[in-house]
Amino acid sequence: MNERSEKGKLIVITGPSGVGKSSIVSEVRRRTDAEFSVSATTRKPRPGERDEVDYYFIDRDTFGRMVDAGEMLEWAEVFGQCYGTPAAPVLEAVSGGKKVILEIDVQGGVQVARKVPDATFILIAPPNMTELKDRLTGRGSETQQQIDKRLGEAENELRIARESGVYTHEIINDDLETAIQKVVVAINQE
Repeated sequence: MNERSEKGKLIVITGPSGVGKSSIVSEVRRRTDAEFSVSATTRKPRPGERDEVDYYFIDRDTFGRMVDAGEMLEWAEVFGQCYGTPAAPVLEAVSGGKKVILEIDVQGGVQVARKVPDATFILIAPPNMTELKDRLTGRGSETQQQIDKRLGEAENELRIARESGVYTHEIINDDLETAIQKVVVAINQE
């Protein structure tokens, strides 16, 4: 067996809120042998969440030391809490022949590209902004102001992703099953 077939693959899947990333990733994991990366966070566990299963729950000082030491593939501060992807478990799994999926934001994907340029980068996009607005509104969990903010963020994320040159695959989620199939093909063809 050659070295290429023994090495695993890092797959970065991103897209704006409401585009269907989590649904796609869940089904892609079911249909492939890909593992899901566990992120680290400085926030406290919610009821039912388990350390090293849902997240690595760590304090801010430890998180900062990991960032400073280059031990995070990507990281960001969101609403006062830090979130990131510890590099060691992901890179160990990939070097051990496993496929590992990161479901992260666009900027995180750009950070990962600097460290793992041979990863597969997939952008999930809505068919159009009207459809994305309908999906966000249909959730019924946010105010109109929050939806408008998310739409603005979505437009910005899509622009950054497209301009970055990092995302070699852009899959429009206008039909969930078709989008899932396209992601599976993208993962398997590289």
